[in-house]
Amino acid sequence: MSTSTSVFRLARRLERVGFSDIVKIRNRVMELRAGGASVYQFEGGEPFLTTPEPIKEAMAEALGENRTRYAPSSGIPELRAAIAGKVRERNRIKAREEDVVVLNGGMQGLFGAFQSVVNPEDEVLVFSPYWTPIKDLIAHCEGRTVLVPTDEARRDGFAETLARYATNKARLIYYNTPQNPSGVVFTREEAEEVARFAQERDLVVIADEAYEDLVYGGEHVSIASLEGMLERTITCYTLSKSYAMTGWRVGYAVATEPWMAGLKKCLLYSTNGVSTPSQWAALAAFGLPADFYETIRAAYRERRDLLLSGLNELGFNCDAPAGAFYAFPDASRIAADSRDAAEILLERAQVATVPGVVFGEHGEGHLRFSFSTSPEVIRAGLDSMRRNLSRDELRDEG
Repeated sequence: MSTSTSVFRLARRLERVGFSDIVKIRNRVMELRAGGASVYQFEGGEPFLTTPEPIKEAMAEALGENRTRYAPSSGIPELRAAIAGKVRERNRIKAREEDVVVLNGGMQGLFGAFQSVVNPEDEVLVFSPYWTPIKDLIAHCEGRTVLVPTDEARRDGFAETLARYATNKARLIYYNTPQNPSGVVFTREEAEEVARFAQERDLVVIADEAYEDLVYGGEHVSIASLEGMLERTITCYTLSKSYAMTGWRVGYAVATEPWMAGLKKCLLYSTNGVSTPSQWAALAAFGLPADFYETIRAAYRERRDLLLSGLNELGFNCDAPAGAFYAFPDASRIAADSRDAAEILLERAQVATVPGVVFGEHGEGHLRFSFSTSPEVIRAGLDSMRRNLSRDELRDEG
């Protein structure tokens, strides 16, 4: 029986959608470990913490009380109310309960947000370097990614830089702060400049605030809290980073109509909601004491400073990230090609990192190190680099 190549092919919208380079790196690390090698892992995006006990206890309670049936697809009312209260108080976003939808992690929120806004051939302005899945979320909508260098915007001004890259096909700005991979935290003045540009050009904003609670200098400003921005912004959050709940797959988005209708449709026809007991557990996260956040920030700050001190000593020039839990040093002393640099570190020093080019062309020459690990691993990884990188690998600058 013959087959037709015109039948056995993916839908066009998936042709430009790839798989995660970071997952490929993680698989390589697993192979090395299976072969008996010790690998110092700095490539991941996993919090070093364990999920707080009150959250786990709330899950056990929900299971014990058989709260396991279908919940409203947008989320249990108690959780949506708690989220609305949180974003009003902490994010200064004037959200109502009906402006909140509970989702399966931040990724489902971002997926639904892009699906709700982007049409084929629409242009999406993305500050670069950027979190790698964003280009694929845009590709799935058959939109076009337009990279806007973050360094250039901070140097020349956001409005001027955005105007340089935007065309009449621009529809949307992807606005991520604190940024992955660089740890940049946009200031209030920068947020206001982006907001003015969005309003002047009549653009929508997708705000990704996954690392909102991990800011070490300055303040976190939700762009939707600025005058005139709530109605044109979809803000996506996750419980993964703040509460070490990566495997729980709980997130939420805040938006008004018509965007909320789009988010709900994407949720309804993909997963039809979030695990009911997980939602009751998530509710406990919003009742944690205020000092919880300062405690975790202090722990990350300690690790950040330890890693940065060692990297700069070794010649990997790196500014202190103001947020998130990544360092993004210049690795061109090892190799101009960041994939080659990452391979050298892995082969010679058993240190796993992510090549900067994975995060777009403006990340080339850099490596992403996560400092979300133990101080012991950070020290051991730095020591391994110190012992195993010869002067041949550490090229003289210039």
